[in-house]
Amino acid sequence: MSHDQEVISKTCPCGSGKPFAYCCEPFVQGQKPAPTAEALMRSRYTAFALGAIDYLIDTTAPEKRGEDDAEILADQVKYTNWTGLSILSTEQGGRSDELGCVEFEAAFETEDQAGTLYEKSNFRKENNYWLYVDGEVEIRT
Repeated sequence: MSHDQEVISKTCPCGSGKPFAYCCEPFVQGQKPAPTAEALMRSRYTAFALGAIDYLIDTTAPEKRGEDDAEILADQVKYTNWTGLSILSTEQGGRSDELGCVEFEAAFETEDQAGTLYEKSNFRKENNYWLYVDGEVEIRT
């Protein structure tokens, strides 16, 4: 199997069941913007799983970005293995909406623990690009 066939057949980390090449890859690679808040949320989960730090920063609302983000994210992706994503609910966040909310659980493992990150994330659309604004986060172990 060639590298391209391998990438195309690899299932997307976001849990959609679709091949990565036809799911989150075009978003994470910057080839096109995520069309919905849920698609952005899934692609950000995928970016955490794959260590795509620039994408995570680029898809965070500018006023929420910090000088240390790249360093903090590099540590997070280095020490955390993301093992599954479940979308619990979405409010708005469709193609014609300006705001959206996605409630989800993301399973993870670190050297010290395994658990679930629960979050209700807020998103907004700016210039046809969805951005992560903030969220209510809870770690459940």
